[in-house]
Amino acid sequence: MKFSFITYLIGLVTISAVISTIGTGCAQIGMPTGGTKDTIPPTLVSANPTNKAINFTGNKITLTFNEYVEVQEAQANVLVSPLPKKNPEINYKLKTVTVKLKDTLQPNTTYSINFGNAIKDINEGNPLSNFTYVFSTGATIDSLTLMGKVILAETGKTDSTFIAMLYRNANDSSVQKTKPDYIAKLNGNGSFTFVNLPAGNFKLYALKDGDGGKTYNSKIEPFAFLNTDISTEAVNDTILLNAFVQEKEDKKTATPTKSADKKLRYTLPQDATQDLLTPYIIQFNKPLKKAELNKLLLLDTNYKAITTATFSLDSTSKVLSIINKWKEAEQYKFILNKDDFADSANVSLAKTDTIKITAKKESDYGNVVLRFKNIDVAKNQVLQFVVGDEIKQSFAITAAEWSNKLFTPGEYELRILYDINKNGKWDTGNYNKKQQPEKVITLPQKLSIKANWDNERDIEL
Repeated sequence: MKFSFITYLIGLVTISAVISTIGTGCAQIGMPTGGTKDTIPPTLVSANPTNKAINFTGNKITLTFNEYVEVQEAQANVLVSPLPKKNPEINYKLKTVTVKLKDTLQPNTTYSINFGNAIKDINEGNPLSNFTYVFSTGATIDSLTLMGKVILAETGKTDSTFIAMLYRNANDSSVQKTKPDYIAKLNGNGSFTFVNLPAGNFKLYALKDGDGGKTYNSKIEPFAFLNTDISTEAVNDTILLNAFVQEKEDKKTATPTKSADKKLRYTLPQDATQDLLTPYIIQFNKPLKKAELNKLLLLDTNYKAITTATFSLDSTSKVLSIINKWKEAEQYKFILNKDDFADSANVSLAKTDTIKITAKKESDYGNVVLRFKNIDVAKNQVLQFVVGDEIKQSFAITAAEWSNKLFTPGEYELRILYDINKNGKWDTGNYNKKQQPEKVITLPQKLSIKANWDNERDIEL
């Protein structure tokens, strides 16, 4: 009995070894891949009534696709033109999308329902991009188109969150009181296209519709307009709209709280060396009631007073500017006398300090040379150097070559302002006065200015 059991175990080991050898030579263990990922959007199989149907009289449209679909964010994605007073009801089930029209249809009118990216397959979420269903209540389908682009006038850039709006047989106040007849969304580069338009004259606008009302009802809303009506039969080129904000939003600032710090203090610029071209700035923590500017002194290295230096306090009474023609690499001293300054509580500085100021070297700056092609001095072009949203410097272009030997190093965006009124800055538009904003072009490539370097570029205008 014992011998038989040992023999049995040896047999099991032998069989396991054979199976292991066969398995190793024949296959590898791994997870199933599940096949290639589906990247194909749904396909329309049928529509009832058919797409581009004429003499449409019903109020229900049924769209059938080749796979299970869903409709996401219909209110945000689906766009009906002409714009209805009541949005349609859109439902989906299995492979079918149903549209129920809630609005009374106009006679002899072509309608289009653009679904944007709302229709997607359920499994992978592949969108059927910009699928449009078209029908007409008349005997023909309108087929005229109108294309345009919206530019932010102040920067020359684009903003795809605008909507383009068309009004038919309207007056100038219609855009402020009523919704448009047609709406088109902008794509990523600011362009828009109206399709299936009838022949006729239209007013064209663009709006960044903050409140969703689809009317220009606030001067702080970004807005654009054409001065004249356009005919859908006569326009073949892309129309350019320059958007502007007529009035900047008045951002309410929080009521300043009383500082727990009862002492009068000041802070100095973070840069260890003083820019040759700008004032030296001293910032106080509280508004100054007393500032004896006529007693202030800027001294050279020999403690000799510089009589040409001037001093000023800004409108907040917190920023003191020392204005001087700084000499390269020169060292200065400014005596901050504690008795010359006091806040509203008559608190003076704790002590008198001597501030050491060292001016920059010319080698700390970059030499910039820009050569302009196709310059037209009559257009009053202004060159702007921009960092982020801030215009650091601007210069009128009066010749084919512009240069500056002392330019602060950094990476700058270059813009060209067409300064119509010659005041050196961008001016906004005014719809009530039919005044267009001044135009700005942002050049495609930034300019990187290096210290102690000749930075040159050719610019074609």
